Amino acid sequence: MTGTEHAVDALVIGAGAGGLCAAARLAHQGYRTLVVERLDQVGGRASTHDIDGFKVNNGAIVLELGGIMEQTFAEVGATYDVRMPSPPLMYRIGGKTLDITGGGWGFLLSKLTRQGAKLLSGLGAAREDSGLPEAQLSTADWVGRYTRNENVQAVFRNMCASVFAVGSEELPARVFLTYFTRKSAFKKFGFAPEGTVGAMSALADVVPLHGGEVWLSSTVRSLRVSDGLVTGAVIDRVRGEQTETVEVDCRFVVSDIGPVATAELTPDLPAEYVSDMRARSRPCGMITVNFASERPLLEAPGLTSFGKTRRLCYIANFTATCPEMAPPGWHLYAGAGVPKPSVGDFDADAETELIMADLRDEVPGFDEARVLSVAVMRDGWPPQRAVSGFDLPSETPIPNLWNVGDAVKEYGNGGTTACAEIAKIVVDKVTEHYPAAART
Repeated sequence: MTGTEHAVDALVIGAGAGGLCAAARLAHQGYRTLVVERLDQVGGRASTHDIDGFKVNNGAIVLELGGIMEQTFAEVGATYDVRMPSPPLMYRIGGKTLDITGGGWGFLLSKLTRQGAKLLSGLGAAREDSGLPEAQLSTADWVGRYTRNENVQAVFRNMCASVFAVGSEELPARVFLTYFTRKSAFKKFGFAPEGTVGAMSALADVVPLHGGEVWLSSTVRSLRVSDGLVTGAVIDRVRGEQTETVEVDCRFVVSDIGPVATAELTPDLPAEYVSDMRARSRPCGMITVNFASERPLLEAPGLTSFGKTRRLCYIANFTATCPEMAPPGWHLYAGAGVPKPSVGDFDADAETELIMADLRDEVPGFDEARVLSVAVMRDGWPPQRAVSGFDLPSETPIPNLWNVGDAVKEYGNGGTTACAEIAKIVVDKVTEHYPAAART
């Protein structure tokens, strides 16, 4: 059936972390905002599904404390229910678990290699522009300039995988060093007791508080362009058992589905721009094993990162801090790794088995644990739509059409923090060019 016309200020396509951060900011600042999400819940890759009473995250597992994400929640008046484990991060290397709280990189590297001081000097030099390596040098090759120690190389690979969802051999060293010397670098982070979707839902709830709407299970079919500007969209909206096609008028559009998918909705974009976006698109891959047990399997209450493994880069221990994420008496974990290659095609079955072998080696009792799900993230539904350092532009050839999200991150940032950052940048541009209309 065909619905009546609908008018808004801001149309936000996609309710992932970037889209919700943008939508909440826009709604809070007085823009009549409509969020359209094709799935039946918000969050995108920062969401959560219930599996027999376990709150299983489908991508992002931690949220930063004290950074731009928490700042966004504070500015729009949303509750940021995130609990920090103590300690938040431990390293398991050579059968030993190390707590580096208070000691940082210096303490960790001193435990691993005699060349620790040289590596620290390289990290220190990167705080100045002149100390950053050339753009083509990988993180693995940069580390190799200082040490060939396999555990050190593995620690850096797994850190790249944890933050950027890509191996150190495929992440530019300039990106890694920019993140750890100039960005917030996730110094403090935690878990959401309702799963990551709990936090994302709190952001989504801001939109209707200011007169906006969030349409779930609905799809933007196309964007309408007139005189070089987006003027509206055609949307298939699901309402109960009915699907209606709705014509929506808007002043501007913010898209969280990636530049390539956005371009497919917009036939008026120049062919050169569209082909450039497709050619430069570099989605990466990640595999997560969600498992549970009736007895605790890990001593670390937060994230455990690893030295030399086949593929496993970290394990999250959710219920030590957030027991609500599992049925009473159960403990919930997620073990994740990036495949080789982490960009491009890979053998999902073989790569998953390598992670499983790591879990058996590193987690006593894993064979008795209950595997809830194995999530292979890749291709059209990856952990990051663009490898950091190879991000696409947030602006488009259409002046009132912007992209946000994990494909258009600022240089040297990653994860949900990067999504919150680019959302603020785009919203600031929107407010500059399209002031909010006075409400009567």
